[in-house]
This record gives sequence, structure tokens and C-alpha cells, in this order.
Amino acid sequence: MKKLNIIALVLVVFGIQFSFAQVKDENIGSEVVNIVKPYTPTISDAFKVKETPLLDDEDNQQKEVIQYNIFSFPVASTFTPAKGKAAGVDKTEKEKLYNNYATLGFGNYPTINAELFITQNLSRSNYVGGMLRHLSSQGGIKDLVLDDKFYNTSLDVTYGVRERDMSWNVDLGVKNQIYNWYGLPTETIFFDDPTIAGIDSKQTYNTIALGGKMSFKDGIFNDASMQFKRFSDGLDSGENRFFIKPNFDFDVMNQKIKADFVVDYVGGSFERMYDVDSELKYSTIIAGTKPSILYQQDDLSVQIGAGVYYATAKINGESDGKIFIYPNIKASYKLVGDILVAYAGAEGDLEQNSYADFVDQNPFVSPTLFIAPTDNKFDLYIGLKGKLANSVAFNVRASNKNQADRALFVSNGFDGTGTNTNGYAYGNSFGVVYDDLNTLSIFGELKADFSKNVTFGINGTYNNYSTDSQAEAWNLPQLQVGTTVDFDINEKWYAGANVFFVGERKDLITKQELIFPLPSFVQETVTLDSYFDLNAHVGYKYNARLTAFLKGNNLANQQYNRWANFPVQGIQVLLGANYKFDF
Repeated sequence: MKKLNIIALVLVVFGIQFSFAQVKDENIGSEVVNIVKPYTPTISDAFKVKETPLLDDEDNQQKEVIQYNIFSFPVASTFTPAKGKAAGVDKTEKEKLYNNYATLGFGNYPTINAELFITQNLSRSNYVGGMLRHLSSQGGIKDLVLDDKFYNTSLDVTYGVRERDMSWNVDLGVKNQIYNWYGLPTETIFFDDPTIAGIDSKQTYNTIALGGKMSFKDGIFNDASMQFKRFSDGLDSGENRFFIKPNFDFDVMNQKIKADFVVDYVGGSFERMYDVDSELKYSTIIAGTKPSILYQQDDLSVQIGAGVYYATAKINGESDGKIFIYPNIKASYKLVGDILVAYAGAEGDLEQNSYADFVDQNPFVSPTLFIAPTDNKFDLYIGLKGKLANSVAFNVRASNKNQADRALFVSNGFDGTGTNTNGYAYGNSFGVVYDDLNTLSIFGELKADFSKNVTFGINGTYNNYSTDSQAEAWNLPQLQVGTTVDFDINEKWYAGANVFFVGERKDLITKQELIFPLPSFVQETVTLDSYFDLNAHVGYKYNARLTAFLKGNNLANQQYNRWANFPVQGIQVLLGANYKFDF
């Protein structure tokens, strides 16, 4: 309304002025205006604020604190979600593991195989365990004139403690073994029926061993093992062995240093030598260390070190001491991650030999052996290992091993005019000779897990031997091949088989040709035929505790000689069962 009043007033004034102009009737004339300078407009600078104004109002500077108060009230809900149904999943029932088991089997020749394993936790950290084994056969190999039965019974008991920072255990073992020197040379003309009837071919071995081991998770002292073993036989031979092996492991300037120490003693005596009725005493002490440094960078790993040993040996009062130095170098390089790894090395060691070790390799040795250590000067090797597929692994290696005083088994001869009438003195036992041996080897291995239920493995070794004083590397095969396959047929049935092939070996046989007027002997090199041994087994799991099995050995019925004049049993079949249990 105010704006309308102003507009009306302007119109009134304008109308009055217009009326006056119409009333006055006079001539106002004309006027000339001269423009001296044209108009030049300019723009002046705008006023700028040169300071930031201060805000004195405190309310503009402080942030107001806002407090929220939430009031909860129970609200009744009538919503009921629909029940879901889980999709069906086939679950495999987890197999229960038992701490103890017992096995018993019976076979031909009559054979008994029994095992009992028991372990029990006494507390969270303490445990005790034991293993009883027995394997025996009453013999029955065709065309033998001497008894060929054998017994092998052992009992091992252990007590241990497992703690967070350390663990240790103490072991006690006893073993009794009975064998027969049944490998009588049938071509010898001096063995008449009364002579054969008077041969006592039985030999008994007894072992008592007490040892222990401790290990630490932290600190430079890594672990240590020790053992004392008493070994004796049925012909008054006896041997004591004691060793202690501490190991240290620590870091220096981000490099891993490892040092292995050893003190190894063996000493014993035999009632007589093979050809001389005189006692044979021996002892050897080995002390040394093998330090090394480990260097790792990216895909390269190199261990560089050396072994230094001092050995003193004594035979019938004559002693000799010597220092031995060996390389200890290992290297590996990942060519393609873990799929393809190349490795090489140069290693050496002083190997302690003992009567007990020789019996483990050949139970038909005579108790008349010269015991001395083997100087493994060096073992140079290069190899390649990796995976051909996710479930197929391989390993190939070539090596050159040089040994001094390598022990070789050789058949003992028979002397019809000699004074040794023990059961091993009829050409039916083995002695030991020492020689320098160089071995070129090629080794290959292939392992495959075709599926969860099928596994397969095959390996082979070819050796080329060079001796110094002996004509051959006695009783060492050039070719060895072994293969195994195991598979689960279904949840109840399983089966497996293994085949091993051993190539030809050479042995030296000493024969007596004449007794009168003077004894005369001749040595002959014989070749032991190569052989293969086929073994298979099948089992049925009646339930989680009880399993029945059937085993077959030498199924091809190969009548081969493992040692000269020592044929093996033919087809062997063993039927038994295994039962698992807990206390």
C-alpha cells in the first residue's frame, strides 16, 4: 500500500508540471553547446579490508558440547523368523587314535611274529613307553644239512619328560638273537656224516643298551645324545661301546653357526683268532668336532665347515693315533621355487666300526674279527630334486665316494688240519677284510601320491667300484632297485606290494685241496647270481580296533643266496591280526 501511495504522488506532480507547461506560451529560443573534450570514464580502486577482523564473541570460538541421552523401552515383538535348514554335507568320521597295539601272526617254516607297544602319560609332561618284539622261525630250507632256525627277541623301555623349554628321555633296551651258521659248502669232500653231526652251528647274541637324549628350544646348547651298550655272544666274545654327541647351535652377525661334537669308544675281545688260538683284543677312541656356518640369501643356501677328529686304536697292545680332517660343505639353490632344487656337497667322516654293527649287517660272521674304523675321506655329490607334479616328487644324484679301510665281508675257509673246531670254522661263516675303495654312484628316486588312497615309490642305485689291494669289492652289488605300492581298496580293505632287485656280487672262497703230505689251499672268485624278491600284503579292518592281515614274502619262490652258501627260505606266508587299545 505504501508503494501505491508513492506512485500516485509522482503521477500528480508530473500532471501539474505538464499543465503548467501547456499554459505558458512563450518561445524559449535556442542555445549552442560546444564540446571541448570528449567524456572519458574511469574506474576507481575499490576499498579492500587489509586485516582479518577479530571475533570477540566467545560463542563463535567454542564448540558446544552436545550430550545424547538414550532411553530404552522394552518393545514386544511378535516376529518369528522362519527356521533355516542347513545344506547336507558328507562328513568323514575322524578315525580314533589309540596309544597301544598288539600284533600276532603265524606262518610257514613255522614262523611267529609278535609285537606289543604300550605308552602311557603319567602327567601332562611325563610319559613312559615300551616295545616288545619277537620274530622266530624253525627253519626248513631244502637241501640243508645244518639247522637253520633263528630267534630274535627285543624289549625297549623309555621314560621321558616333555616341557616347554626342554625335553629329555632315558631308554633301556635288551635283545637276544639266535642264529645258525648253516651255510656249509656242500662241495667239500671232507664233510662226512660224523663230521657234520659234530658241528655245533648255533650262535647267540645278547645286547644291553642304556642311553638317553635331551634337547632345548632356546640357548646355544641344542641337543645331546649318549649311550652305553654291552654286546656279547655265545662264544665268550664281549664288546663295550660308549658315545656322547652334544650339538650346539647359535647365531653370530645374522649367520647360523653349528658345531657337532663326538666322543666314541669301542673296545672288546674275542676268545681266539680264526687261524691262531690266541686272544684278540681291540679298542678305538674317536674324539672330534664338525663346526659349520650356514649362509642363506634368497634361493641360495650354503653350509661351509670342516670335521676334525683324533683317533687312537689299539690291537693286542699295539696302539696308533692319528688326526683326520674332512670337508663339510653343502649347497642348494632353488631354480624354480620348491619345484626344482639343485644341490651339491663335499663331505667326509670317520666311521666307528664295531662287532655289533657287523652282526647287524651279516649275522653269520665269525667271532674272530679285526675291528677298525673306516676313513671316509670324501663324498662328492651333485643332484637335482623337485616335483614333476603336485603329487610326484623326484631325486637324482651322482656321487664319488673315496674310503680308506672299508670293511668287506669275505667267506672264511676250512682247514681240515687246523685246531679250530668251533661251529663257524667249516667254511660256513664270514670274516672281514679292509681295503681302500672308490665308488662312483648314480641314484634315482621317484615318489607319487596318485590319490588319497594310492601311493607309489621306486628307487635305484648303480655303483662302480675300484679297489686297491683286493681283486673285487666283495659282496657289494653293482645294481639295486626297489619299488613299493600301497593302496586302500575301500574303507575296510587295503593292500600293498614291494619288489626289490639286487644285482650280482662277488665273493672269495678258500678251498682246501690236499691234506697230505702238506695242506694246500686255493682261492676262487665266485659270482652270486642276481635276484629279486616279491612281497605283498592285504588287510581287512574289522573295526577301529581290530585288523586282520595276510603277508607273503618271496612270492616268486626265488631260491637265491643272500650270502655265499646261505640260501633263503622260499615262499613265506604269514596270517595274523592287530589289535589297538587304550587303558
